[in-house]
Amino acid sequence: MNWDDDTDVDDTDDLTRAEHAHLQRLTDAEADGDERAVEAALRPKTLDEVVGQVRVRDQLGLVLEAARRRGRAPDHVLLSGPPGLGKTTLAMIIAAEMSTPLRLTSGPAITHAGDLAAILSGLNEGDVLFVDEIHRMSRPAEELLYMAMEDFRVDVVIGKGPGATAIPLEIPPFTLVGATTRAGLLPGPLRDRFGFTAHLEFYEPEELDLIVHRSAGLLGVHLTAEGSSEIASRSRGTPRIANRLLRRVRDYAQVRADGVLTLPVARAALELFEVDESGLDRLDRGVLDVLCRRFGGGPVGISTLAVAVGEERETVEEVAEPFLVRTGLLARTPRGRVATPAAWQHLGLTPPAMPTVDSTLFDEA
Repeated sequence: MNWDDDTDVDDTDDLTRAEHAHLQRLTDAEADGDERAVEAALRPKTLDEVVGQVRVRDQLGLVLEAARRRGRAPDHVLLSGPPGLGKTTLAMIIAAEMSTPLRLTSGPAITHAGDLAAILSGLNEGDVLFVDEIHRMSRPAEELLYMAMEDFRVDVVIGKGPGATAIPLEIPPFTLVGATTRAGLLPGPLRDRFGFTAHLEFYEPEELDLIVHRSAGLLGVHLTAEGSSEIASRSRGTPRIANRLLRRVRDYAQVRADGVLTLPVARAALELFEVDESGLDRLDRGVLDVLCRRFGGGPVGISTLAVAVGEERETVEEVAEPFLVRTGLLARTPRGRVATPAAWQHLGLTPPAMPTVDSTLFDEA
């Protein structure tokens, strides 16, 4: 039975709704304003300090070394992947490795072609321009960027109507580093102009364990190997979440323990902050609980599911659902969301006697 008539709609025109539809969660891979300052102190400064992403690190290192030997700016670089995996960090490392300044902006901030022209005209030879969320750049700015990336030139239009005049503006050779969580939204002509494209993967627990140890040293936190491993195993494969959980466990250890992050302390702290052994938080478990207990495992439309858990549709769809799908606890089908056997097991529930959902109905989009 279908509990809602809405199907899987990939709503990508207004991605800011999900960003503001919920309070900051410990397991949210997006960073808020206050957190960026802390992240800056914990970021690796060179490629050799980067933990994980071995393939990307080796490929990028080769691209940068070749550019240094030629004495030229590296090819434009596109970094794609889920939030919190280190795209901004890699952009900073590219500038540091090339000993050049880094200019930072974001796609949503570039609303007009003139905004981009002003940024490009202020670049010096060899500068690295980092555009975060490049898929959200306006179309006029996008078209201006094509010429800048390929020919290091832009045409600035003066005036309007029949009397308008295009004045060519030369730009010194530079390196554009674009970051996106939605590589599929980039137009083909823009993707093709990047000389190197890297997709960042989620981290293994062992890699996150090394990151937690490194961050603990920088923060002056004393933790045991077991405590570090516990934090890493609940970090959803994301360094940003691992560092955030480390800081909350540190707070717990300082207030309710002797300041040492042991295994019992880590478990008690994460239980207090409602992050379970699989990295699920209150919202994640709420979605699964409603889906299983109230709707018999589904299928349920996303709008109905959101109302049932008391959240906005965008919050459930953009924040909770990706991790639940990735861990095999939730399936997306044309008729709605369906709880998998693993979801019932995670909640300690027995699934009802019913036919297994036909895997051919799953939405592979």
